[in-house]
Amino acid sequence: MQNYKKILLAAAATLAFGAQAVAAEKLKLGTEGAYPPFNLIDASGQVGGFDVEIGQALCAKMAVECEVVTSDWDGIIPALNARKFDFLIASMSITEERKAAVDFTEPYYTNKLQFVAPKGGEFKTDKASLKGKVIGAQRATIAGTWLEDNLDGVVDIKLYDTQENAYLDLSSGRLDGILADTFVQWEWLKSDAGQSFEFKGEPVFDNDKIGIAVRKNDPLRERLNKALAEIVEDGTYKKINDKYFPFSIY
Repeated sequence: MQNYKKILLAAAATLAFGAQAVAAEKLKLGTEGAYPPFNLIDASGQVGGFDVEIGQALCAKMAVECEVVTSDWDGIIPALNARKFDFLIASMSITEERKAAVDFTEPYYTNKLQFVAPKGGEFKTDKASLKGKVIGAQRATIAGTWLEDNLDGVVDIKLYDTQENAYLDLSSGRLDGILADTFVQWEWLKSDAGQSFEFKGEPVFDNDKIGIAVRKNDPLRERLNKALAEIVEDGTYKKINDKYFPFSIY
């Protein structure tokens, strides 16, 4: 009887250890949820988009469970550093200023900046032609920074908390044009709201590297880089890319 009890105790201990061993690591994936088609909240309240699906594919490669957490864009880096989530995948441009606050993975896509304005109207993108126009962009983005660095004093710059609010003002006639990521503009131009607008001129900046942010010196960065290389290699990245775009953005 004594030996039987010992066997039962040993079996229970083994099961408990096994349960702990297979318990999945849990991480929180941070995004904005207001930047379609990259990240958005749908009519049912679910967070989705290209960024989120790439993030979930990375989690699958790392064999971790990931919970999606949203944050307002203006406070998204402080939220990461306050540990509200573990990594940030929200179409964030890799800049020297941001690299002082967080670390970035290798780029997971490359973007461009391009103007959008009403169809048919004259809208040239040289400084002389833009002088006096009211141009919108999302605040704390590479587009907003580009306008301030290159057209401050030339155009009236209006910055918005979300890209969607910038489009609302463009649609209502309060803006002459918008500068934003080409791929986001491309998606909006396909919508009912965007049908009266078009791209103007060539991209003004075409080497905007987009990365995943983690806290400084976090080893998660290298795990994400490894997982990113794997999803590119095995075709997972292309499958997600093709769901959103008829061309490669990698």
